[in-house]
Amino acid sequence: MPTDEAQGILDRRAQLRTSARRLHGQGRTRPHELLEAAAAWCREHEVEWDHYGRGAILQDFEAKVADLLGFEAARFMPSGTMAQQIALRIWADRAGSSHVGMHPTAHVELHEERGYAHLHGLRVSLVGPERTPLLAEHLRGLSEPIAALLVELPIREAGGQLPTWDELEQLKFAAAELSVPLHLDGARLWECGPAYGRALSEITRGFASCYVSFYKGIGALPGSMLLGAKDFVDQAAVWQKRHGGNLFSLAPNAATAAMRLDERLARMPLWLERARSMAATLNAIDGVRTLPDVPHTNLFHLYLDLDAERALAARDAVAEQCGIWLYESIEPADRPGTSRFELYVGDAAMALSDEEVGEAFAMLLQRD
Repeated sequence: MPTDEAQGILDRRAQLRTSARRLHGQGRTRPHELLEAAAAWCREHEVEWDHYGRGAILQDFEAKVADLLGFEAARFMPSGTMAQQIALRIWADRAGSSHVGMHPTAHVELHEERGYAHLHGLRVSLVGPERTPLLAEHLRGLSEPIAALLVELPIREAGGQLPTWDELEQLKFAAAELSVPLHLDGARLWECGPAYGRALSEITRGFASCYVSFYKGIGALPGSMLLGAKDFVDQAAVWQKRHGGNLFSLAPNAATAAMRLDERLARMPLWLERARSMAATLNAIDGVRTLPDVPHTNLFHLYLDLDAERALAARDAVAEQCGIWLYESIEPADRPGTSRFELYVGDAAMALSDEEVGEAFAMLLQRD
């Protein structure tokens, strides 16, 4: 049990978290707000329930996203964890090999309890360095063949970095030359269009399969989509059943994604422009730096010359004084006495000026 003093801090922190303006993501949305908007959208579009993956709400949305991303077919699934393990399993079965490759910071490797190994018997080679994008030279440097290579665009754990367009095209060429199917972890693919200045279908060209998420930048209820050739997606649907993911209905999840997709995609260029102007402001503050210096997407990392514990206390003090909640959680960085967190520039940040954000971070460092 926490002491009375500690409980008081936690209670005040919870109050500040609710009342302060947020910097990260899309701001605070209450369940009833999203569900009421979805209900109105469903009423307007006369949405009916799907039944175990069959129904207009799913199939029309699958066709729309497949066309947008340049794939033959798509399958809506409850989670990206499920979708990506299924993709890797299909490519492994087709190759007759359990060996796949991925970046050292892939979500599949770091955050999913190695489900690929426990559920599918796959083994992984980690390809490329942790803090930079995966390149053709890293693929060519592997000492044994792999059944597929998972490529994340952008790399979340490296501050939302992307390879250059030429580097990405060279990776696609190398994979084709080595007959290695490329699977795209596109959890944040939507953010890549403005970064490259290209259509999403041009970015995905050369990938044999792709996963996208709808609850992150799009801001829908949990849901994902796995895309590829029709025979690949047909196989994925079988594996979805085996995973227990072919739920009686996914209509609410798909409806919130369909409702918000176009609107959120239209805002991505504005968010990227704002992320870059904000990063320039923050990098001018002593004790703050961003990774990368100039954000590749509207997601980047912020490093503070504060240890994580003091950074939390300073965050609370800033929220108390100026009403801005700068970050939710923070973790120790590589150097002692420093910390880092992820910042996604979305609707929440658009409601704050660069000057306000800069003053808040300057205050944060002064509170130490």
